[in-house]
Amino acid sequence: MTFEDFTDLAKLRLDMIYAIEVKDNGDPGLAYGAHLMPAAGERAVWKTIDPTPTYRIDIPFDKFISDLEEDITGSQAALSAGANEDRAILVAVVPSLSEDAKIALSEFKALASAAGITVMDTVVQKRPKPDPKYVVGKGKVMDIYVKALAVDANLLIFDHELSPSQARSISDIVDIRVIDRTQLILDIFAQRARTREGKIQVELAQLRYYMPRLVGRNPSLSRLAGGIGTRGPGESKLEIDRRKAKNRMTRLEKEAAAIGRKRKLTRLRRSRGEVPVISIIGYTNTGKSTLLNTLTKSKVLTADMPFATLDPSSKRLRFPRDIEVIITDTVGFIRDLPGDLRAAFMATLEELEDAHLLLEVIDLADPDMEYRMKAVDDILKALNVDTKPRLKVFNKADKCDPDFAEANALRYGGVAVSALDRSTLPPLIEKMEGFFLNSPSRG
Repeated sequence: MTFEDFTDLAKLRLDMIYAIEVKDNGDPGLAYGAHLMPAAGERAVWKTIDPTPTYRIDIPFDKFISDLEEDITGSQAALSAGANEDRAILVAVVPSLSEDAKIALSEFKALASAAGITVMDTVVQKRPKPDPKYVVGKGKVMDIYVKALAVDANLLIFDHELSPSQARSISDIVDIRVIDRTQLILDIFAQRARTREGKIQVELAQLRYYMPRLVGRNPSLSRLAGGIGTRGPGESKLEIDRRKAKNRMTRLEKEAAAIGRKRKLTRLRRSRGEVPVISIIGYTNTGKSTLLNTLTKSKVLTADMPFATLDPSSKRLRFPRDIEVIITDTVGFIRDLPGDLRAAFMATLEELEDAHLLLEVIDLADPDMEYRMKAVDDILKALNVDTKPRLKVFNKADKCDPDFAEANALRYGGVAVSALDRSTLPPLIEKMEGFFLNSPSRG
C-alpha cells in the first residue's frame, strides 16, 4: 500500500483503513493497514501496520477505533481554536533558511494572526524554486494534508502566490480550503476597510485577483465561500460569472476614478494655497497612526498588528513659528506587496508624489529593523518617490537602550521618539519645522 493510497482514502476522514490484496485466483492475500496518530510535535501523524494475512488480523476494531478517536479528539481539542474559527497550516518554500527567509516566515505568521487565524503548524520546504504544479511537490502536499487531518486544520495557506492551475492541482489532492499570501492580505484589508473609498479599493483588488480563477469549475474556489481569503465586500463575487464580474469591476473603476479626481482637486487646492504636505510612511505596524494621533491630538484607530488602519487620514498641524502643514497617514508597506493591491491603492499612494516631506517611521524595538528599512526603500523606488526629502523617525525609543536609539538617529540623520509620549516629540517637531523654514520655496 502506497502513501498516496493512504492519503486518497484519508480524504474520507477515516481514522483507520485496510487494503486487501486480491490474488489472481480471487483469493485474499496480505492486508495492508494504516491509521492516523494523535498529533505530537514532530512525530509522524500516521502509522502503517505490517502486512498481515487476512486470517491473522486479530485487532479488536471496536475498542481500537474508540481509543484512537478519543486520543485524536483529545489532541485536537488541545491544539484547536473554537469550532467556528479558522485553523491553518502555513506552507512556505525557500531556497535556504537564510536570515531574510526566517524574517519572512515570522511576518507570514504575524499576518495569519492578524487575520484571526490560529496557526496549527508551519511547514517549510527548502528547494531552489517552487514546484510548477504543486509548489511543494505532490508527495509533500499529501504529507501536509495528513498532518492537517491530525491537527484538525481546515485551511492551508501558502506563502507564495498560487497560479489558478496550482490552486486546482493542490485542491484535487486535499479536501480543505487552500489560499495564498495574497488572499490572506486581501482578507486583512477587507476587515480593516472602513471608508467607502477603502471598500471600493479592496473589492477591486479582490475581483482583479479572482477574475483569472473564475474560469471553469475550480474546486479551490468552491471551498472558499465564507472563509479566510474571501471576506469583505468582494466575497459574494466568487461564484458569479465573468460577465457580471467585469460589469462590477467597470462600475467600481469609475467610482475609484471619481474619487481619484476629487483627491487630485484637493491636492491642487493645497498647492495653490501653498499648504505644505507631510506624508507619514513606513512598514506596517511601526506606529505611524500612533504618531499622527500624538502630533495632532487625533483619535485614529491604532492596534499592535499589521494593517491595523487601512484608510488614510489627513490632519492639520501647526508648528510653533506659525507654519501650518497637512500631515497624512498612509497605508503601511509590506514586502512583496501583491500587484493587485498595489494597483488598487495607487490612488492613495499618489499622495506621496505631492508630499513635500516624507516622515519614515521605523520601529527601533524590531530586531529586523534593517530588513524592513530596506523593504521600504525598495517600495519607494518602485513608486518613483525615493528622491523625495525624507526624515527618519525611530519610534519606540522607550523600548530599547537609549544609546542604541541615539546612535541610529545620528547614523541616519533622524530623530528617536516614543510616539506614545508627547514629551519626546519636540526634537522631531523642530526638525520638521526647520525643514520648511529652510525650504527654498518659502523664499
